Amino acid sequence: MVYREHSKAQVSWAQIVSNDSRQSERSICSERQSGRNESMRRAMVTAVALPLSLPFPKPNTPLKPNLIPPPSPLPPPFSLSTSRLIFPKFRWLSSSTSALLTSPTPFLSPPPKNVVDFDVEPYLACSMPGKRLRVAVLLSGGVDSSVALRLLHAAGHECTAFYLKIWFQEDFKNFWSECPWDEDLKYARAVCDSIDVPLEVVHLSDEYWDNVVSYIINEYRCGRTPNPDVLCNTRIKFGAFLEAVQKMEFDYIASGHYAHVIHSAPDNPSGPSMLKLSRDMVKDQTYFLSHLSQSQLERLLFPLGCMQKDQVRTLATLMDLPNKDRKDSQGICFLGKVKFSEFVEMHIGEKEGVMLEAETGDYLGNHRGFWFYTIGQRQGLRLPGGPWYVVGKDTQHNVVFVSRKYFSLDKRRRTFRVGSLTWFSGFCPSNNEKIRCKVRHGPGFYDCSITHEPSKDDKYDDCLEVHLNEDDQGLAAGQFAAFYHGDICLGSGIILDSCDAKTFPICSRALGLAKLEDKSKLGKPVRIMNL
Repeated sequence: MVYREHSKAQVSWAQIVSNDSRQSERSICSERQSGRNESMRRAMVTAVALPLSLPFPKPNTPLKPNLIPPPSPLPPPFSLSTSRLIFPKFRWLSSSTSALLTSPTPFLSPPPKNVVDFDVEPYLACSMPGKRLRVAVLLSGGVDSSVALRLLHAAGHECTAFYLKIWFQEDFKNFWSECPWDEDLKYARAVCDSIDVPLEVVHLSDEYWDNVVSYIINEYRCGRTPNPDVLCNTRIKFGAFLEAVQKMEFDYIASGHYAHVIHSAPDNPSGPSMLKLSRDMVKDQTYFLSHLSQSQLERLLFPLGCMQKDQVRTLATLMDLPNKDRKDSQGICFLGKVKFSEFVEMHIGEKEGVMLEAETGDYLGNHRGFWFYTIGQRQGLRLPGGPWYVVGKDTQHNVVFVSRKYFSLDKRRRTFRVGSLTWFSGFCPSNNEKIRCKVRHGPGFYDCSITHEPSKDDKYDDCLEVHLNEDDQGLAAGQFAAFYHGDICLGSGIILDSCDAKTFPICSRALGLAKLEDKSKLGKPVRIMNL
């Protein structure tokens, strides 16, 4: 299979790389086969999903042909010339897509090459079975998105897979030895080839730099700690990409996120879509999706939202996916194998500053720059007699305050302010309403109440003061706080700061020494006594 790419001089901000014409011809031949192949493929699914609590079927479980739904009518094709007019940002379409658009007969998906020999029906609850949809599936090369694609395909939908190239910096030394996405693309192609689903590669590197990476760098320079994964979902995966394909007449954009979107009922099409917690509370990713808008959410489909992670792994094995044994990716979404400290050092640099003990003002040692540290951080301080924790930063004077008493009961942190609010329903919960809150990704929640207050910063139209029912030791400005009512995500906002009366107390001596212009007057670091 040949994939062609154009240089930036030849294409605009987004470009598609895809199958060659020979692959297209094979696809068209398959599309024009008799309805018998289509019937065989549809024997994999049924109209109504069974409860997901059913045990996993063993291979060779017989199918249930009496439950096969009738095929849904397909949308009429549109011409290639029309597609170029309504989709001008893409320089050119793939040969397989071009053939599809110019085909005089309705498109039928070719029969899968490796049909699963078990009843996949019980695992289609979040894949809208019984309908015939055109779905753009974001494929990363990992197990989760691959299983999501296979479930959508098994549900009878017409799928096109898209791989997003969102990060590459030519002069970054860590990328000289190997391309960061070669392995991902290898697996993505193999998964698509197994069921004859077209794969398109979309370049969004410039958009990623402008809307995510530049924002992250600026936030760190200001002493805040942003969340790249939330920004990537909001501005790239379901932002720039959704905008790019919105005129290609896809019904939904799908991915392998662990979340569940409940769309409005057919009798109330104008009703809002809701973001619901996934069945797997540990893997649940609603926190990373909480800052999307309603217009974004109503276009999304997450097939894994009704499943546990171990079920997904088992399905990957039963489907014999080429990446069934591949480990999950870890770390910040855009860095890949690059260490975060190296990324920050390259783009912001280093500037030596001092570390002061918050309770005494004692000079304990030096640091490389306040932007390398976040509130609650323990690793990388290189101080004896610990554990030590970062409890505050003076960004104006490049001073980091640390303490060994971070978890003391008298240093309570239950109240903070949130701005840049987004609500899926368009309405904010009322004052003192009892809701739940997440201040980071993970299964943990806080019960909380909120109070509206005028913004102290022209950057934010509205602010909330959030009151947690328990102390949190790592409230960091720039992170997101997501709010929930039961298992429904209401929306989120950006943490601005902890309220002054509730922040970690820093003594007046430490605050005064931080303002010294000539830090050499501090002398040598004090000898730290072990507790």
